[in-house]
Amino acid sequence: MTMQCDLIDVFCDADLSGNPLGVVHGADDLSADQMLKLTQWLGFSETTFVLPPTEAGADYRLRIFYPGGELPFAGHPTLGSCFSWLQRGGTPSRSGRVVQECGVGLVDIKLGEGGQDHLAFAAPPMVRHEPLTDQERDRAIALTGIDESALVEAVHVVNGPQWQLLRLKSAQDVLAAEPAAKAPLGTDIGLAGPNSDGARRDWELRAFFADTHERFVEDPVTGSFNAGVAVHLFSEGIVQGSYTAGQGQKVGADGLVLCEDDGNGTVWIGGRCAMISQGGKLTAFSG
Repeated sequence: MTMQCDLIDVFCDADLSGNPLGVVHGADDLSADQMLKLTQWLGFSETTFVLPPTEAGADYRLRIFYPGGELPFAGHPTLGSCFSWLQRGGTPSRSGRVVQECGVGLVDIKLGEGGQDHLAFAAPPMVRHEPLTDQERDRAIALTGIDESALVEAVHVVNGPQWQLLRLKSAQDVLAAEPAAKAPLGTDIGLAGPNSDGARRDWELRAFFADTHERFVEDPVTGSFNAGVAVHLFSEGIVQGSYTAGQGQKVGADGLVLCEDDGNGTVWIGGRCAMISQGGKLTAFSG
């Protein structure tokens, strides 16, 4: 199969308003180093590689890379890759449900009532969910540049990426934060705060990660962080049922994330995907 790359907009509320993703098909022979090099060259927050499954029950296997290395799970790559797979004629083994194999195991993805462009993934279980230490809290405050008086709680919401959540009093406090320019590689910190009644979104989020040059980068829309936040908010009784989250205002995006507790032990993180470019032939690494 010729190696091809689709460009997908994920969690978009309008044209070119979400988080861009490169989805590579036919890359079975690429090494991890080659996948990482292509990811770094494309420059998106993540690039994925769709491969044949190796676990029973999976419809496909996904390797997820960001410019600093490989991730066991990430949210917007999960939805965007599933959308790309479906648009290329992928047929799930169960009607209305796709099963993705990735570093955290099998992840369920359901098709929404809006069709293949509306998808939601089941938030993976958290592997660390506890308050930050005082030292971690102080470091996160300094790196994100929040007003400490706006902080409600600081907690680990690790579900693959090592997310630390600073929950703030309001969406305005989230948008007012002025993050540092640099942070050590492996730093993943996000902010969340509620909007006032009647706002376009119920919550506002921002998420930051350090790249290979230790630049502290703001991600447009972050599925894994939204998943960690949603599981925390639902499990602690801070919200009930469902809510919407906005992300990306400070970097020119307008992401919309739909978060739902189905009442049966699963939290779903959903949004809309759009195909920006399909089937671009990749000649790098072709020999």
